[in-house]
Amino acid sequence: MTPLEPRAAEVAPPPPTGSASDDDQGGVLGRSHRALSVGIVSVVLLIAFEATAVGTAMPVAARELHGIPLYAFAFSAYFTTSLFAMVLSGQWADRDGPLRPLATGISAFGAGLLLSGTAGTMAMFIVGRAVQGLGGGLVIVALYVVVSRAYPERLRPAIMAAFAASWVIPSVVGPLVSGTVTEHLGWRWVFIGIPVLVVFPLALALPAIRRTAAGPADPSAPRPSFNGPRIRLALGISLGAGLLQYAGQDLSWYSLVPAAAGVALLVPAVLGLLPRGTYRAVRGLPSVILLRGISAGSFIAAESFVPLMLVTQRGLSPTLAGLSLAVGGATWALGSYVQSRPRFEPHRERLMVLGMVMVAAAIAAAPSVLIAWVPVWIVGVAWGVGCFGMGMVIASTSVLLLKLSAPEEAGANSAALQISDGLSNVLLLAAGGAAFAALGGGGVGVGHTAAGAAGSHPGAFAAVFLPMAGVALVGAWVGTRLREAKR
Repeated sequence: MTPLEPRAAEVAPPPPTGSASDDDQGGVLGRSHRALSVGIVSVVLLIAFEATAVGTAMPVAARELHGIPLYAFAFSAYFTTSLFAMVLSGQWADRDGPLRPLATGISAFGAGLLLSGTAGTMAMFIVGRAVQGLGGGLVIVALYVVVSRAYPERLRPAIMAAFAASWVIPSVVGPLVSGTVTEHLGWRWVFIGIPVLVVFPLALALPAIRRTAAGPADPSAPRPSFNGPRIRLALGISLGAGLLQYAGQDLSWYSLVPAAAGVALLVPAVLGLLPRGTYRAVRGLPSVILLRGISAGSFIAAESFVPLMLVTQRGLSPTLAGLSLAVGGATWALGSYVQSRPRFEPHRERLMVLGMVMVAAAIAAAPSVLIAWVPVWIVGVAWGVGCFGMGMVIASTSVLLLKLSAPEEAGANSAALQISDGLSNVLLLAAGGAAFAALGGGGVGVGHTAAGAAGSHPGAFAAVFLPMAGVALVGAWVGTRLREAKR
């Protein structure tokens, strides 16, 4: 999951510190922001529903299309094209404003859903997923720029909290609704039904965006051209990530060739697209972007192994194992709400450090259920605490990113934030999977089942969770470097 926030680059100057218009005092649902807030939150809600629902329908789709061997590419195609689209969207939004990339992205997202939903072969299904990825990458960055331009700084934490809350219901009911639709109407309706629902939020949001956030950030400045080298780096990061994922599907000596090629493309692309000093945790914006990757990657990599651990080591059913994480959706939204409270604004950096400590503690506590006498409900409690910390951290990284970005740089910096988030998920999950397999956990990839991992050594799970807890603790240190150095 991912939230958002930028400020409308109007010709008029912002109100003085400490003052606010009547509309601003009305909050994100005040008269001047109501249509925009409802519209863009509804867009996020539908994207969240798609993200949680598609995974339920995907196995049935792959089986009916005789594409089980290509199953993994239905996921990786989305991810790799979205990386490229994020960079393109950042440049496009900084150049022309967020309206066009947002409208194009939503159109592409809907077209991709229709392609997948009507596909007659697995290859066409994968093409549809790739088109979805292009749309999703364009939308997520453009929405950040919308928030940076259309909302004053004091309202951004609140709209970010609304974005986080919009993931709660889909995360709980999405798989259930998707499963019911798949069973009674067929898997195709999970894909075909969503584009129709996008019409309502578009009708609300686009006129408001045109009024408050259209056009370049500074209309009087020369119109910048697209940065060709950055576009080539975006292609490099997309192809590199795709090659690494392809290599991960076949852990053999032959896979070293695409893996090496992927690294060769990925490393220079990442260094070129992220702010200088990101991996040295330079104070200010570089550390904000680094923290986003550390928090998202460590938590998601650990969370991916929780249901597997509960099923194979404690004998829970898949349903109960999944429910053990359900409380996390609510506490994540609660953490995001807490960071939006004005009284916590002066203490945002400390709040983020506390959040990362909570994440580290939750990840470290989860494998305690490998001890037979430890009650299983400990995982649910721990994950609720960890999600509360994540809610504070993820929303706050978005708030700080926009606070530290000039209006004309909001798009490029938002793209960097999303790249850090997405790549860290893939790389840390791959590292966790490798450690798990090396210590007797068996293969963890597409098609892996609980039954196949029933003989997993408990130490294999510890080899995933404890290092990820260490990564989260590093994130707590990075959280002390979010303020820019005094000059």
